[in-house]
Amino acid sequence: MSDDIKIRIRNLYKIFGDNPEMALDHVKQGMGKTELLAEHGHVLGLNDINVDMPAGKTTVIMGLSGSGKSTLIRHLNRLIDPTAGQVLIDGDDILSYNDKQLRDLRQHRMSMVFQKFALFPHRTVLENTGLAPSVEGESKKKYADEARKWLARVGLEGQDDQYPHQLSGGMQQRVGIARALTSNSDIMLMDEAFSALDPLIRTDMQNLLIELQAELAKTVVFITHDLDESLKLADHLVILKDGFIVQQGEPQHILLNPADPYIEDFVSDINRARVLRTRSVMQKTGTGTKDIAGEVDHDANLESVIEASGGDTNKCYRVMKNGEEVGILDMRTLVRALVPQGGSDDPEAARRAG
Repeated sequence: MSDDIKIRIRNLYKIFGDNPEMALDHVKQGMGKTELLAEHGHVLGLNDINVDMPAGKTTVIMGLSGSGKSTLIRHLNRLIDPTAGQVLIDGDDILSYNDKQLRDLRQHRMSMVFQKFALFPHRTVLENTGLAPSVEGESKKKYADEARKWLARVGLEGQDDQYPHQLSGGMQQRVGIARALTSNSDIMLMDEAFSALDPLIRTDMQNLLIELQAELAKTVVFITHDLDESLKLADHLVILKDGFIVQQGEPQHILLNPADPYIEDFVSDINRARVLRTRSVMQKTGTGTKDIAGEVDHDANLESVIEASGGDTNKCYRVMKNGEEVGILDMRTLVRALVPQGGSDDPEAARRAG
């Protein structure tokens, strides 16, 4: 993962109510979401959030309804201002921005893909895709080639003159992604972008995003309530509950090392063989010599290795990355990794560590 941090969130709190500063004092003294609402009539949206989002990577914010994930993403473009804390983008605290700087942030440095597509019904596909340059005053003739390039990239070549109502849900969301790409921003915010789609279309869109990321390396912040989607898309995964971070880190590490009973419950029903990668369970190459049954890629899932082995737990495989050996995968180790492990005995410590 890149060491370059595009977005830093520091000690971020958001409290909804008539006197959030008063409520903030109670929260900092340890009062939780339920107590704050019952005793003071305020809603705790975010509780001491600290996250580093790497440049060119996908950070997924995951949680159930009411966890604070959509509240968090709206702080990144200041659709919501915090009660306390910092949001730093490229080292700049955007909470200090004036109106002109904020408009520039939203128009040139960030784009957003919405759950409900948010296309203008009276505009054609081409005109929706070219929304950002058109707002800047560019004519359709000037932005058309760029918009068509991204439409073709998301599989909508030749759909320029269609209107949103003539497209399926999946096609409309492809327009939304093309629109975000046409804005040429470094950061893409995606708020439950695929949750309104049918399962097969949703899988196609996830695969498209992965392909685009491999090619373009945008800084993507993706909001979802779906753990399978999180594990598939995330380079860095942040799991929220009741406004605070329960655990964050590399998805494979979280799956293998749940830090809290809440996370254990989340990952208990996951098909671990399909999600875990050989790089996460291999032994790094050392001096030991073993009989090798073959080679597997470092990013192959364990399901494919089980299939290749025919279920023989006596086999070992050489793990390869870019043509070089990086480890050894023993099938016995693989089998052990398929059994969920216990979490932390101290949920509060795990919460604070997050």
